[in-house]
Amino acid sequence: MADGSAAPADREEALRGLGRGPGRRLHGAIAHKLGTAILSGQYQPGDILSGEVAFAEELKVSRSAYREAIQVLTAKGLVASRPKAGTRVLPRERWNLLDPEVLAWAFAGEPDLQFVRDLFELRAVVEPAAARLAAQRRDKADLKAMRDALAAMRRHTLTNDAGRAADRDFHDAILRASHNAALLVLSASIGAAVHWTTQFKQRARELPRNPIPDHARVYDAIADGDGDAAAQAMGVLVQLALEDTASAIEAAVQG
Repeated sequence: MADGSAAPADREEALRGLGRGPGRRLHGAIAHKLGTAILSGQYQPGDILSGEVAFAEELKVSRSAYREAIQVLTAKGLVASRPKAGTRVLPRERWNLLDPEVLAWAFAGEPDLQFVRDLFELRAVVEPAAARLAAQRRDKADLKAMRDALAAMRRHTLTNDAGRAADRDFHDAILRASHNAALLVLSASIGAAVHWTTQFKQRARELPRNPIPDHARVYDAIADGDGDAAAQAMGVLVQLALEDTASAIEAAVQG
């Protein structure tokens, strides 16, 4: 846009249906709508968001709720506010893309395939190394957490929220079993990436294969204390998950 602002039609679409939602405070709902609009490209880096007064009047929300929402987006690196200059969308490299809430916003629409690949490349770096360490350092409690998560995945499958939560718990248990505090910092981000990519690849069609045996092979290697096998099995799991997700995106585009 020549004036650096989002088109009215795009803005209306981005903000349609704003509401509190179950248990969601109003400023959280506003942040969700604006964050989703930014991550989906409806607002581009450099665009100026609606002014506080205009936004509040348009959506019939308080100015304080809008300000609190902007504070949320600012904390996540999506926007910056300046007196008289307004609130501007920051360059993508400033965004905290590993924030679990930002990841949720990215997958609320149709995520960019390159971003999906970036997430899997991160997982391919982090998770095999974590699995190797887990095989060397896991204790009985760690193995139980993995077994319980794997059992829940088998019981629920990955086609519903309970199964996907178990999937997230499985990957989280492996990061925790590494007993590496720096890796553990990434657990929320990795868990969110696992959850949203698994949910996304089922939008257009059913999963093309059952990924639970891939998880079982990772667990077996960790339980055996075989670091090389655990790292290899996790690497295969992540690569196959990427292929499934890429196929889902292509199917969605063609469909």
